[in-house]
Amino acid sequence: MKKYEGLFILDTAGKEEGIKEVLDKISSEITAAGGKVETVQKMDKRNFTRVADRKHHSGFYVNFIFEIAPDAVNHLRQRFDLNADVFRVLFTVAPPPKETTKPK
Repeated sequence: MKKYEGLFILDTAGKEEGIKEVLDKISSEITAAGGKVETVQKMDKRNFTRVADRKHHSGFYVNFIFEIAPDAVNHLRQRFDLNADVFRVLFTVAPPPKETTKPK
């Protein structure tokens, strides 16, 4: 199992109140693929600097940190490409936690 970060941009056009249900669906997709969600960080709705099309001017950003087998990441990417609630998704390998040193 390897630790990954998934940055999700959710399509919130006309449905501001359904974010919790979308986050639950994403978590269940990761769990169904054999992963374990560690952290969900909601980052609010942000406007896009470059508008891809006239329909999408902004999106709700969410960062998931999860552990999953490396071969299951492509399967997850394909599943989220088919999900209408997910506008964009980016998976990266999570950096190892920084060791904190105590001042002397």
